[in-house]
Amino acid sequence: MKGCARGAVVAVAAAATAAVLAACGESGGSDSGGGNGPRIGVLLPDATTARWETNDRPLLDRHIKELCEECEVEHANAKSDVAIQQAQMESMIAEGVDAILLVAVDSKSLRPTVTKADEAGIPVIAYDRLAEGPIAAYASFDGEEVGRLQGRALVRAMDDDGVGDRIVMMNGDPSDPNAVSFKKGALSELEGKVEISKEYDTRQWRTEIAHMNMSGAISALGAGNIDGVYAANDGLAAGSISALKANKVDPLPPVTGQDAELGALRRIVAGEQYMTVYKPFEPEASAGAALAVAAARDESLERVAEDTVRTSTGSTVPAVLLTPVSVTVDTIEDTLVKDGVYTIQQICTPQLEAACARAGLT
Repeated sequence: MKGCARGAVVAVAAAATAAVLAACGESGGSDSGGGNGPRIGVLLPDATTARWETNDRPLLDRHIKELCEECEVEHANAKSDVAIQQAQMESMIAEGVDAILLVAVDSKSLRPTVTKADEAGIPVIAYDRLAEGPIAAYASFDGEEVGRLQGRALVRAMDDDGVGDRIVMMNGDPSDPNAVSFKKGALSELEGKVEISKEYDTRQWRTEIAHMNMSGAISALGAGNIDGVYAANDGLAAGSISALKANKVDPLPPVTGQDAELGALRRIVAGEQYMTVYKPFEPEASAGAALAVAAARDESLERVAEDTVRTSTGSTVPAVLLTPVSVTVDTIEDTLVKDGVYTIQQICTPQLEAACARAGLT
């Protein structure tokens, strides 16, 4: 039945396939071995967040190949453009891939394409972000726990500093379901303990938009009236910190983050960013790969996933929900360095030599 459905899609889409493939190639490209094994499409959302191409893509490739040597992996990166990702997914549906692992740029906008894949008999695994529509499974971290870790750390840092309770909230893209979960978790820790003086949603998680918004917050509130910054990820933390520094805010207020990017760790060591949330890439990629391979082989997804999640369609699907880890300057070595994500030499640039020595990173 699955093969027949795919054949129908290919036949209907034949006239448009060349154009769609061109769009896919222009926006991140795809790899295909051209063999006879199961084909898995991997659709990443952007090149702005370092993790997607630096960590997730190679780890997914490795884990898929370990589980399924004959599997072929086709990649595409949407570069933050919904239309491009839709074209990439349409292309993979027309080609008749056996499964798609999707990190949606905009979950709501991708829903019709997810539905089209389902109608073609192609299971869609939502990776890191819970996509809308009839997905087959989900692999990610507990988003509300991410927010709770961030909010808890920010309150603790502000208490330790003995300053006021006024914060700026720099949330992620509201079209990303994860951003909604992060905010909900953070508010559960922040409400009643801080005053949210300004709050922003940051489209496409763009660092430069965070910089602009923070500059606006400083103009509205005054440079000395920001006691803490809730930044939903490390890119937004970087933009916020650059604006604070440009406006000569000294000392910098504690700033949260997420994704454990190398630049964030250097800012943490330098005392510019208070914390980040480490979501170990290895287990997430391992879970995503296992679900994608099982889906491509028409195997039971329940064997891979012990959890479940309710989708936008109201159905319950298998899920792997992992536990995030809070990281401050005192725990970098016992988490990211210990796990082999970064070496001390990578973190401790010559400019950070003295700060790394103070932190015990030598």
